[in-house]
Amino acid sequence: MSTTLRPSEAARTETERVVLPRRGRRRAPAPRRPGLLKFGHWWWALPGIVFVIGIHYVATSVGGFFAFTNWTGIGAFELIGLDNFVKIFQDPTKLGALWNTLFLAFGSVILSNVLGLGFALGLNRGLKSRYILRTLFFMPVVLSPLATSYIWKFIFDYNGPLNLALRGVGLGNIARAWVADPTWAIWTVLIVLVWQNIGFAMVIYMAGLAAVPVEIEEAAAIDGANLWQRFWHVTLPSIRPAVAIATTLGLVNGLRVFDQIMALTGGGPAAATETLATQVYKQSFALGNFGYGAALALLLTLIILVFAVVQQRVTAGRSEES
Repeated sequence: MSTTLRPSEAARTETERVVLPRRGRRRAPAPRRPGLLKFGHWWWALPGIVFVIGIHYVATSVGGFFAFTNWTGIGAFELIGLDNFVKIFQDPTKLGALWNTLFLAFGSVILSNVLGLGFALGLNRGLKSRYILRTLFFMPVVLSPLATSYIWKFIFDYNGPLNLALRGVGLGNIARAWVADPTWAIWTVLIVLVWQNIGFAMVIYMAGLAAVPVEIEEAAAIDGANLWQRFWHVTLPSIRPAVAIATTLGLVNGLRVFDQIMALTGGGPAAATETLATQVYKQSFALGNFGYGAALALLLTLIILVFAVVQQRVTAGRSEES
């Protein structure tokens, strides 16, 4: 029995033969073996991960172990438990170093962040010279802390530029050897720290201010808010993440300050500028008490960790409330 197709059906059948694929079983392509490049997201980071684990975590753990020993750096050692820590809190010099560490950390954080925020607010305006001023204010951050501290030591010298300026304006009775005075030496260190950290805080706050919508400030100004009200209720809540970053990093850097003190005062006079970091160096490398120095280093690490966590919790809580 023959079947006769209409012209339209014949054309459709011919089109299906040309366009549509043939129905039938097709072989599935063989699976390819995954190459090394497919695992590049972790494979290439492996050397860095090993380096970080070895330097930071393994070395810190070994140092923490020696904090409970009487090791002198050579020969055998004995486990002495918490004797090193008891000795630390019974030594007035070490308690003074702890107080100086906290004073320099919180003093530098408060002053550098307040001044850095002020400079950021001023340079965030449409000044023609704002790019030059930003570079000048940020330049101390990239300079060597040791080299700049020696320059400041010359400025604070008894015959240095600061005392010459005081004598020139009739205030010669105030002139003194600032870094050699037990009362003022710690303040000279604080001045150098603040001077070098202002630019870092300024850059962080300028990045935060760039994300503040201009429309909100304009709306607040139209509603009658003055400059201080706009800053307190609009600008500051908008840059809370920048405040958290700047204060946390500034606090950590302030707690482990070392270069400026060794260049300016060396920890003197009369241990007036000793900090935990300088005591770690002196006990470990100058006196050879590696176990005692490791205990001081472990105490400093715990203090940095506690303050960093608390700072992050406080700023995160305020951000969620706002």
